[in-house]
Amino acid sequence: MTSTTTTSAWRSPVASTDGPRRAAVLGKPVAHSLSPVLHRAAFAALGLDGWTYDRFETDADELPGFVDGLGPEWVGLSVTMPGKRRALEHASEVTPRAAAVGAANTLVRQGGGWLADCTDVDGVTGALQAAGGYTAGDQAVVLGAGGTAAAAVVGLAALGVTTVSLVVREPARATETVDAAKRAGLAVEVLRWSEVGFADLAGRAAVLVNTVPPDAVVPHVAELSRIGSVLDVIYHPWPTPLAEAVDRRGGGLATGLDMLLHQAFGQAEQFTGQPAPRAAMRDALRAATGNILPLPI
Repeated sequence: MTSTTTTSAWRSPVASTDGPRRAAVLGKPVAHSLSPVLHRAAFAALGLDGWTYDRFETDADELPGFVDGLGPEWVGLSVTMPGKRRALEHASEVTPRAAAVGAANTLVRQGGGWLADCTDVDGVTGALQAAGGYTAGDQAVVLGAGGTAAAAVVGLAALGVTTVSLVVREPARATETVDAAKRAGLAVEVLRWSEVGFADLAGRAAVLVNTVPPDAVVPHVAELSRIGSVLDVIYHPWPTPLAEAVDRRGGGLATGLDMLLHQAFGQAEQFTGQPAPRAAMRDALRAATGNILPLPI
């Protein structure tokens, strides 16, 4: 049975010099994943010769069998959609933040079992602080209610936000994100997209996380770009209309690439037991994406 643990998220799963080890990203589709770029760069920078990081097409139903079949050389897994909830359910231990999100993007070998964590929370907090210029503020707006939104509300709570306005097309479909916000201790209001006064909403918020497609936001970018710190998780194609509007106003802007980078730092530390080589990972990601973003760390 899965249990919740307060064990430090940075506990080393193996001795970092104890021979070649394996890690990978699981998802479907997964061919586009940039996780190998990040983790191969980390292994190289840390001098972990023989450590490998691969991609495996694995859907939610296939994930438990895949994980159970892995040998002792495996130290960890990055998990992307659609397997994040199944990863949480299948783990033998769960960190409090993964339990709060209701999903896990990280599985780390722990003895005979697996620890589930959600470093997507680090992705949100790191991106907003390093790139988005976020320092403080009680109120946040989150557009959308999918899996990224659930990690976003838990990350916002970790930054000191106390109230979140969740703007969605259909409030009845926002249950999982609302539950995540409540587990994280946030006061949450759910607003129907078609009924929202975006100017008023933006005037009350210190930070915005957008998880919906760029076209949906276009009619409201003038209002939303007034919010001082913005995380727009879309990074392809770049720039989005929201990003352009924020840039024109001189606001703080973080992106999905920033989030990807910052969530990978925690994974690398858990997989290797060593501090993440942040500059090397950042440089590799920038090179792989045509240097379209500065990706501050």
